[in-house]
Amino acid sequence: MRSKLFVFLSLLILASMVLAACAPTATPETIVETVVIEKEGETIVVTATPGPVAAETPTLRVNLGSWPDIIDPQKSSFVNEIAHLKMMYEGLTTLDAELNTVPGAAESWEYNPEATELTFTLREGLKYSDGTLLNAKRFEYSIFRNVDPATAGEYASITDDIAGAKEWRYADDTTLPELREGLQVKALDMAGNACTDYEQVDCRVLKIGLAQAAPYFHTVMSLWVTFPAKEELIAEGGDIWWTSSKFHVGNGPFVVKNLEPVVRGYFEPNPNYWGGVATYNLEFRYITDSAVSFEAYKNDEFDIVPLAAEDLATVQNDAVLSQEAQIYAGSCTFAIMFHQLKEPFTNQKVREAFAMALDRETWVSDVLNGLGSPTLTWIPPGFPGYDAEENRWGYDPEAAKAALAESGYTVDAAGQLLDPTGAVVEMMQTFSDTPRNRVRYEWLVAKYKEVLGVDIKLNPVESTTYTALTKDINTAPQMFILGWCADYPDPQNWLSVYWKTGAFGERIGYSNPDLDAKLAEADSTVDPAARMPLYAEAQRMLTDGAPVAFMWNNVNSYLVKPWVKGVVYTPQDSGWPGDVAPLSISIDTSMMP
Repeated sequence: MRSKLFVFLSLLILASMVLAACAPTATPETIVETVVIEKEGETIVVTATPGPVAAETPTLRVNLGSWPDIIDPQKSSFVNEIAHLKMMYEGLTTLDAELNTVPGAAESWEYNPEATELTFTLREGLKYSDGTLLNAKRFEYSIFRNVDPATAGEYASITDDIAGAKEWRYADDTTLPELREGLQVKALDMAGNACTDYEQVDCRVLKIGLAQAAPYFHTVMSLWVTFPAKEELIAEGGDIWWTSSKFHVGNGPFVVKNLEPVVRGYFEPNPNYWGGVATYNLEFRYITDSAVSFEAYKNDEFDIVPLAAEDLATVQNDAVLSQEAQIYAGSCTFAIMFHQLKEPFTNQKVREAFAMALDRETWVSDVLNGLGSPTLTWIPPGFPGYDAEENRWGYDPEAAKAALAESGYTVDAAGQLLDPTGAVVEMMQTFSDTPRNRVRYEWLVAKYKEVLGVDIKLNPVESTTYTALTKDINTAPQMFILGWCADYPDPQNWLSVYWKTGAFGERIGYSNPDLDAKLAEADSTVDPAARMPLYAEAQRMLTDGAPVAFMWNNVNSYLVKPWVKGVVYTPQDSGWPGDVAPLSISIDTSMMP
């Protein structure tokens, strides 16, 4: 009888799989190869000796808060959405640790003397995370997709400086091919010829024509709206392409491996990233209740979490936690948004009344426990364009009552707000629902009751739903708190990007043609000495109309475990600390408990 040889490969699991580890698993899996040889009359079993197993890559575990409403480069606008995109993709430029604009996917850029044309040269040999070529044609596609009215992205207006962009976005018939062809964004080869496809290796030049001088536009090209997601993957995945890691093939420092809605996002280092390879995996979790995430952090289930005001005293009085607290200047302004198209905030005097009835100092001291600073202006201290002299619409109960009386609105004995005809106007404060947020907003409406006598109903909604509601002029609530965090340190980002007609102020129905004209003048002024006073005028024009009640500037406050090393902290750490320079981070697993 012929001898028979059977080879079996079996896995011997010597350790259970534990999710809660930033450090490597204590005992890694061992692969044992068992060879069974059958001969006539005997069976011989040979077991190979296991070789050494490579150390497991550690995982950095971050609580990011709420699950993103969308993770699409050309449609995202909120901090938690952008936090994901920055890990998976990169623009032609990027920001360094000092928030200077530096080369990203492009090795260089150059303006013409009038600052009306901007030319980028991409790095040679750029690749996506899957090893495929990344050329200038990919960036041409991403910019076209951002401008395209069919995309309807939240940040579409930020590229309106490109010649032809406004004409296409605001046309009565946006399907006309000549509008698309009029957008002055061209991918070129190194000889200056138009590129043909995504496979062209020497397609390394992107030329952008600008409608007017825009000396800041190279920084705009660092933003997520320019990130080069693949056209064919977007087409394959359809409207919900962004929900699957399969379609997120990017050029950033990480590759997303798993997206579990409301539970987990898991990333691994991109081996093809031009800037180097991260030494850790990254995990985002989405716990909206800060009390829960704080307990998880204390139990070593997280490495980085936001530090909430309610936990500040506990942290400061704890010998260990106080050393792990990172509290430093932020880059966000929060305001009570008044919907200009919804009663009673169609009336400026009502907006003034609600702004002057707002006790910002007590909110910061009693509710935020000092984690912030009250403000009466949009641009925060430390950023170019900050107006230290602005003092209008500050807390003044008597002036608030007088403004309400002047508006023609009154409050009856039952606390109902009545319009000038005597009709009841229901007042409602909408907010993202967590147990702690309920306490905060109960405080807020109680203060309004104290000053103006008006009863305001609380409308708590789920966090991702809240985000979606506030993005649309048709669903944005009557009054709600929302913040704006700097994308880059320039007043153009604070004023033009947010408050120009058709930009983010449109969510609350805000439009001011005079402000638009002033901002257009400032944006197109090349001389910095002449440019800054124009933005100062524009900011005062904005505040004239009391469109919102500027409320407080944030401080960044996080808890960071001591084994997380090399974190670069910046004012713009509104997602999580270190995302400006993620490759500088390392994890010292020897310090793990």
